[in-house]
Amino acid sequence: MKKKFWMSLMMVASMMVAAGCGNNSGTGSESEGSGSTTGGGSEEKSYQIAISQIVEHPSLDATREGFIAALKDAGIEENKNLKIDYNNAQGDSTNNLSIAQKISGDSKNDLVLGIATPSALALAQQVKDKPLLFAAVTDPLGAKLVTDMDKPGGNVTGASDTNPEAIVQLADFIAKNLPDVKTVGLVINEGEPNAVVMADNAEKALATHNIKLVKAPVTNTSEVKQATDSLVGKVDAFYITLDNSVVSAVDTIIQTANSNKIPFFSSDRDTVEKGAFATVGFKYYDHGYQVGEMAADILKNGTKPGDMKVTVPDKLDLILNLKAAEAQGITVTDEMKAEVKDQENNIIQ
Repeated sequence: MKKKFWMSLMMVASMMVAAGCGNNSGTGSESEGSGSTTGGGSEEKSYQIAISQIVEHPSLDATREGFIAALKDAGIEENKNLKIDYNNAQGDSTNNLSIAQKISGDSKNDLVLGIATPSALALAQQVKDKPLLFAAVTDPLGAKLVTDMDKPGGNVTGASDTNPEAIVQLADFIAKNLPDVKTVGLVINEGEPNAVVMADNAEKALATHNIKLVKAPVTNTSEVKQATDSLVGKVDAFYITLDNSVVSAVDTIIQTANSNKIPFFSSDRDTVEKGAFATVGFKYYDHGYQVGEMAADILKNGTKPGDMKVTVPDKLDLILNLKAAEAQGITVTDEMKAEVKDQENNIIQ
């Protein structure tokens, strides 16, 4: 009897195992793998992107945020099917090169992004076998990142953050609305190629209105305050380019401008939001989003970077900060405000 009982019990247990009863490990395994599989049990595509950013400041940070947002909207989301290796060089050229070398040596990267000219250049020298995008680069041709804006070829493309028409429009605005401005002071790190290109363009645009550009050179962020102070009494207004060393210390320029009632013009919206008076520009978040859309096209559709046109901002507008105007002794007229196309978003109260 005992023998028959145990044989029957073993048969029941075998049937339960075969039916999947009495064993919960299958459910646990499925749960653990749910992030990497689809409903049909097939593997979901996952991605790894490396980002090198020369320094942290509002415009470059907004560029990165827009880039990541565009990927998310395309179904490529961090902590789900996307791993991001973010690197900040903290404005140091040695760090910048080390980061590029590290990224180049990681075979897991599906795509690489360089934010700002120095980061993009270092990556372009090291990364030859992965799609490489750039953002916040002023002059891709001059920097030799690409040889053709429409058909870059190779593994590199991206978006320039400068439309040469922007400084022309800003110079026109200064000449028309602030006729007492005869000299404009520029704090500049001439070791940044993008800053040099923009300074040359600004000098030419201002010269058409007989306005002189006076430069105060720096080699790093810590020198910006002293350079700015040296311009006081010599210039009628301040202007800065998309110069990473200078923008990183823009608070010191704002303080000097406000203390001495000197109008301060910038090359980017984020600096106006912080306390510069005016610029002709765009949102860097939108700029980054545009590059993120390019990245999604490459990752999901296999589009080759060399076949993707390098883009430039096409939605330029005058941007005014009314509080900054008051702090800098500027009377904002209705005529000035009328030059702003999108007054709801680009007149900052």
